[in-house]
Amino acid sequence: QVQLVESGGGLVQAGGSLRLSCAASGRTFSFYAMGWFRQAPGKEREAVASISWNGDTYYLDSVKGRFTISRDNAKSTVSLQMNSLKPEDTAVYFCARARGGGIRSTADDYGYWGRGTQVTVSS
Repeated sequence: QVQLVESGGGLVQAGGSLRLSCAASGRTFSFYAMGWFRQAPGKEREAVASISWNGDTYYLDSVKGRFTISRDNAKSTVSLQMNSLKPEDTAVYFCARARGGGIRSTADDYGYWGRGTQVTVSS
């Protein structure tokens, strides 16, 4: 069973930065793409960033140039560096493991999910 545990959320002023981390259990972390999703109240869950097994990346248009996803296969972790945060980035952020190794950008392509961490950006 794969477990994903997020950390690093919190409250930050607009323009500030946060770094989210996700620790994964299991021995096959490096084989799978990993993603960060977010869900704001009343809105659908959306893919923020994804990283394939070999480091290819995908970003939601609204976060390009501000967010950076990275992975450390030796430590089975995936991180999301978020800079120049905006109030519209406020949401619960989820770490997820994809069903395969290539880039995935839809929630249905992910089989394991963390419990989420709250990110709140004040104006």
